Amino acid sequence: MAQSSIASNGSGNSSGRVGALAFAALGVVFGDIGTSPLYAMKETFGGIHALPLDRLHVLGVLSLVFWSITLVVSIKYVVIIMRADNRGEGGSLALLALLIEAVAKKQWLVPIISTLGIFAAAMFYGDSIITPAISVLSAVEGLQVAAPDLEHYVLPLTLVILVLLFLIQRHGTGKVGSWFGPIMLIWFVAMAALGIRGIALRPEVLLALSPHYAAVFIAHDGWSAFLALGSVVLAVTGAEALYADMGHFGRLPIRLAWYLLVLPALLLNYFGQGGALLANPDTMYNPFFLIGPEWSTMPLVILATMAAVIASQAVISGAFSVTRQAIQLGYVPRMMIKHTSEKEMGQIYIPFLNWTLMIFVALLVLGFKTSSNLAAAYGLAVTCTMVIDTLLITGVMALLWKWPRRRIMIVAGLFMTVDLAFFMANTVKIPHGGWFPLALALVIFLLLTTWKKGRLLLAKRMRKIAIPVEDFHAMIGERVVRVPGTAIFLTAAQEGAPSALLHNLKHNKVLHERVVLLTVLTENVPYVPTEQRVRSEDLGNNISRVILRFGFMQAPNIPRTLTNAKADDLGFQYTAMAASFFLSREMIIPSVRPGMFIWREHLFAWMARNAAGAMTFFRLPTNQVIELGTQIEI
Repeated sequence: MAQSSIASNGSGNSSGRVGALAFAALGVVFGDIGTSPLYAMKETFGGIHALPLDRLHVLGVLSLVFWSITLVVSIKYVVIIMRADNRGEGGSLALLALLIEAVAKKQWLVPIISTLGIFAAAMFYGDSIITPAISVLSAVEGLQVAAPDLEHYVLPLTLVILVLLFLIQRHGTGKVGSWFGPIMLIWFVAMAALGIRGIALRPEVLLALSPHYAAVFIAHDGWSAFLALGSVVLAVTGAEALYADMGHFGRLPIRLAWYLLVLPALLLNYFGQGGALLANPDTMYNPFFLIGPEWSTMPLVILATMAAVIASQAVISGAFSVTRQAIQLGYVPRMMIKHTSEKEMGQIYIPFLNWTLMIFVALLVLGFKTSSNLAAAYGLAVTCTMVIDTLLITGVMALLWKWPRRRIMIVAGLFMTVDLAFFMANTVKIPHGGWFPLALALVIFLLLTTWKKGRLLLAKRMRKIAIPVEDFHAMIGERVVRVPGTAIFLTAAQEGAPSALLHNLKHNKVLHERVVLLTVLTENVPYVPTEQRVRSEDLGNNISRVILRFGFMQAPNIPRTLTNAKADDLGFQYTAMAASFFLSREMIIPSVRPGMFIWREHLFAWMARNAAGAMTFFRLPTNQVIELGTQIEI
């Protein structure tokens, strides 16, 4: 909860606390964008759409890089989008939940906003696979500069590092994470120092701060300049992480770290690489590593590899966080989630996702083999997410902030022009590998929407077969035997008697002394305060309905919540050893009834069979759970 308040009101914290958070943010928030200099300039002048290496093109590209970082990162994300926090939390799903709440009275907007938010989340997974691959591969390729004889070891060493990275995830990142901040601080300082050295070679590169050089480059080259945007955009990849990680560190610490250290270091390094390229065209082979003195290459390779691992770790942790949010919001089946820290709620590990990411990342490295090939696939997912973020923030400007229409048109129009230019430039990468993140995102989007739609159809079907509580009272009469203890029946519906209760009565011919119909709801807010988490209703006959409310950033633990709840809020005294939990395990039967296409119903049934059980997800004690199966046609 404290993390949320930081994001909401960073000015209320002491300068020491803000400084510590800004330092910690270096190792999590800025890893992706902080490793972009490893490959951005290299791909612009040596990639599939390489530019001539002369003064016009170097200054033109540097001008584009500077103004892209300024408009996309410094203004769009840091100044504008970071204002749109959902109770302190950021990210596409947090923004989606915020907007859906705002358009509750305009139901026609809900499907549009939901589709945009879900597709942005789907594109994030594509980014989560490409970022570790290209970051680590780009860093290890520095070996080819330091010792050309080691070229054959680049690929296997990259795979070893990446596999080890995924293997340590189950141990948590708390201890390793304490090193992230200092390493990234050294990384940014080293980048700045290298940049200054490169600028000293050709100080005229500083002229590129003027947008005039970008305009001249575009006017002179036309189509080639447009294609160059596909490489220039690599300089802003990772910008969305500033917003996504806002809940962990707060708005003010991230802004301070960006403006005081990260932004100057990045700009100095990019301009330094430009100076080195003009002074010595041979540095085009790998300008980042060749910008420094010869003795520094191997230390730089080691430092770059550590920075790339940190960037990869941040993306993997982000994938875990997004997946938990998606589960809570009902877009992803329940998965086993392990908490790797007793103190930090955000440190989680999802085994299935971890091994899936590892397999895809390894296949990507083996398939593309070089960072240049990967760069051809990189950018499409990022630019698509940038376009969606602009659309969503436009909705926030209009619906929540109530900005004047003219201001919205100017601000959103500027951002959309830049984003669409980057996106269109990246579409030419589709035949060269850009199809991969796009295809992956479409598959994930299909899975997310199928699960959401299927759950809605299932809930509708369950409501139809449930009987009103009043009819259930009439059924039991006075002849049913009541046995000591508390029976807690988990049900998604907030009305009627669940099927598990009816099956238990039918087969066992008894009822417990106390019957509780328990529903767990996930709200469109990151956190629900403890005092607002429990609501109960007495239904008569010692039967009560209890609603537990959680935020989409919270892990629901039913036994702990019931134990901590007051008896007055629950409507009864919860005793752990006297309680039994009854679960209904539905077997989905696809049918031709109206709902989804039959193939999507089969897909939903398969996802339901492979979802983690409610017992594991809600932390129910294994020796107090009884499962009752039922077949449901959808």
